[in-house]
Amino acid sequence: MAVIVSAGSGKGGTGKSVVVTNLACLLARRGKRVCLVDLDVGGANAHVLFGQFNPAVTLTDFLSRRVTTLEEAAIPFSPLKNLRLIVGTGETLKTSNMPYATKQRLIRHLSKLSDDIVLIDVGAGTSFHALDFFMLGDYQLCVTTPDPTATLDLYRFVKLAVVRKVLSSFVSYDAISGMLAERDFKTIEDIFGLADEAGTESRRKAAKALEGFYPMLIINQAKKGFSVNAKRLEQLMSEYLGVKLEKLGTIPTDPAVEESIRFFMPVCEAAPNSPASKALFSITDKLLERISGEM
Repeated sequence: MAVIVSAGSGKGGTGKSVVVTNLACLLARRGKRVCLVDLDVGGANAHVLFGQFNPAVTLTDFLSRRVTTLEEAAIPFSPLKNLRLIVGTGETLKTSNMPYATKQRLIRHLSKLSDDIVLIDVGAGTSFHALDFFMLGDYQLCVTTPDPTATLDLYRFVKLAVVRKVLSSFVSYDAISGMLAERDFKTIEDIFGLADEAGTESRRKAAKALEGFYPMLIINQAKKGFSVNAKRLEQLMSEYLGVKLEKLGTIPTDPAVEESIRFFMPVCEAAPNSPASKALFSITDKLLERISGEM
């Protein structure tokens, strides 16, 4: 069974898709069979970073049942025999506003993919789709920049993802939607208190929902002399969410990244000796070390 790694961010502009496409290449270079799934529904662009402008099949074909399995929607990336893409393009209302039953079907099929690692590029922001796809992973990557607003948005994103995950363990889907829209849970204990009201078994299920959730932080676009209070972010996650945040690595601002984007190539392929590529190599090694026990 594939290990699922999801990557999310609190806002757009953090370079998450650039990070994810490069990690997909590097994991494939390490001999892992990788499927990159672009679940930024309504705003997918990871395929463009691979120079795939007119893919023969997309996620929309699966959602519309023109193909019956996600395996049929996966297209090979010919320069790397171990890498496949499931392109999230297909700018339709069905893609960006999929109903709950359709999303559950998608989630079931993701777990059936035959690869070693399924890498999910989750859309930025706090839509229910983004939160659910982020928490779907066996491991979660949190991508931010040193910008204080991006860091704060990341905290909010993880907070809402945790709240939605825990609530889903003991209340209905419709109730979750209402609670997230109308109520601000200050800490994880607020949610556990709600679970207590529903009964002892509900609290046990709520606590179990967060077992094994250890998100990993990647700081992107770091300028020389940058300052980001990663320790403060780690403290917030621990104190208010009961979540341990591990720093996976920092990627410096590097003109080679912009240059590679212009040529529709991952920077690790276009400029493997660049500072950004070297940072991505290190992050890949740390990620593989973390998930090696699952493979």
